[in-house]
Amino acid sequence: MAASGSTPTISAFLVLFVAVITGGSVAVAASTALDEVCGGLGGYYVTPELCVSALCPDPSSPCRAARDTPAVAAIAARLAAANATAARDSVEAALSSYAAATAGAAAAALRSCLRLYGGVVPALQWAARSAAAGRLPGAREVMLAAQYVPAGCDGMADGAVTLPSENDGFATMVTVAHAVLATLSKGY
Repeated sequence: MAASGSTPTISAFLVLFVAVITGGSVAVAASTALDEVCGGLGGYYVTPELCVSALCPDPSSPCRAARDTPAVAAIAARLAAANATAARDSVEAALSSYAAATAGAAAAALRSCLRLYGGVVPALQWAARSAAAGRLPGAREVMLAAQYVPAGCDGMADGAVTLPSENDGFATMVTVAHAVLATLSKGY
């Protein structure tokens, strides 16, 4: 009987077997910090595919090179802040066109929605700075609260006006950002 350290293990045998079968090359997909974070979300309300497509839609983008999970959290928070800013600006532009035409329910809904975005944009900018500094728990709570803004705008519009598509885009992004920050801040 051979000593336990001198016999090849089953896993070593399998690697050798695969190498022989494939002509000597064994490709192992490189895992990035983005893959690690998105893959660890569990898929309950944010699937890994949604996470990757929201945070890094272009495979050649620098977001793929995020060095670690805190860098991915910072990307998610920055994107949520940027999406909120874009949604706010779109609502403001829509309000300008409605306000010129009428002072009715559509303009009132857009003004109310604009107030929501006006409050959440600075909070998300703070959250992005906090996430970049590694302070995830407070940033996570801001993301949680911000998730209600798009639905609030939808409720105020209530058929009186069609909201800009950026409202839905922000809803997706802030949900992904919250999932990322909530998952990564469990250890804090």
